[in-house]
Formats: sequence, structure tokens, C-alpha cells
Amino acid sequence: MITLLQVPYSPYCIVQRHILESAGIRFRILNIPNGDRSLVWRLTKERYYQVPILRDGKSVLFETDDNSQILAKYLDDKFQLGLFPPEKDGLQAILWRYFENDIESFTFKINDTNWRQNVPKSDQLRFLRHKERKFGRGCLDLWAEERPALIEGLTQALVPCEQMLVSSPYLLGKAPLFVDFDLFGMLGNFLYSGQEKIPAAHTRLAAWHARMSSVKITATKREKLRS
Repeated sequence: MITLLQVPYSPYCIVQRHILESAGIRFRILNIPNGDRSLVWRLTKERYYQVPILRDGKSVLFETDDNSQILAKYLDDKFQLGLFPPEKDGLQAILWRYFENDIESFTFKINDTNWRQNVPKSDQLRFLRHKERKFGRGCLDLWAEERPALIEGLTQALVPCEQMLVSSPYLLGKAPLFVDFDLFGMLGNFLYSGQEKIPAAHTRLAAWHARMSSVKITATKREKLRS
């Protein structure tokens, strides 16, 4: 059985988790503290310390660079999910870079303003230390103060996504592809605390998010299965 090692609110973990759930794949979740990656380090034979990673039998899979998408492509290939059709390769590569850079740069900061309720108390000191070492002392308080500006920045960054949904239910057509799951993960991080909502101006995106929340995908088919 596949095991997903994750931090629950990580956008990149949400991407893989939702692919697994939407495809009806049996898998286990192993949550690890954000501040303790020793298990990941050990399983990857001291080659990787980030999340998520997938363990499938004796195989342990992890990303090799910021844009590799090894985990999603492994699931797509193994279960024939149709998330990476060759004719969309270039466009998907452009989009996931935009989602994971421009959009995620807002979503993670907004989500981190809710860090005390998102992070277990036992891991809060390590979380705070990690964030301040990476982004500077007081960064979490600063992001809380800047929250209105961050929300506005996210609203503007999502405009192209809203426009892409004018004539289709998913970003690139009638069926969800990897980029739909990728954007869902970035927004899943933003929405994780339950305190945030998709900006009111983006009505098509809100409808897309509702579809993605219950989407089902199966081998050899790309269309959504309706209950």
C-alpha cells in the first residue's frame, strides 16, 4: 500500500493527497511534525528532507528539483489517470510554475497568520524557529499585519485562473488535469484554517473549487464521474 508522508497543511502535500483521494487509491497517511524531518531523511537515505514523499513497497519517491513533479507523474503513470496528456505538457509546466511561485507566495503567508491553530502545540517552537530563521525575526507577526495587502495580492494573482474558467469547468478543458490539482493544493493551504475564503470577486473559481473538492478520476478516463 502507498504511504503518503506529509505535513497536513502543506500545499504540496494537499496536491498529492487529493490526487490519491480523487482516484480512489488505497493509501495511508503518516503525519510528521513540521520541525522534525528525521524520518524523511532516513527513508530517503539522507538525500531529501522536504515533504511530501511517497513510499510504495520498497520504493521511496521524492522530488529532485522545484519543478520535477515526480510524485504526481508516478501516480499518473501507475494508475493511468490521464493528468499529464502530452499535448498539454508545455502549458501545464508554465501553469504549475505560476501556481507554485506567484500564487503560493501569498497563500502560505496568509495561512501562516493562523499558525497557532494549525500547528500542534508540541511543534510550535520548532515551527516558529524554522520560519524566523528562513524569513526573519517577527515574520509571522508582520504577515498578520500585512494580511489585507496579502489578500489583495492573492486576489490579483488569481485573475488569470478566473479568466481560464470562462468557457470550461476546469482550467484546461472539460476534465481536470494535474494543474487543477496543483492549484487546488495551493488554495487548500490558504483555506486550511477555515478562517479564509476564496476572494468574492472570483465566482467561477469558487465554483471550480467546489467541483474539485468532490471530483473523481479513474484509470483511462479523464472525465469527471458524477454520483
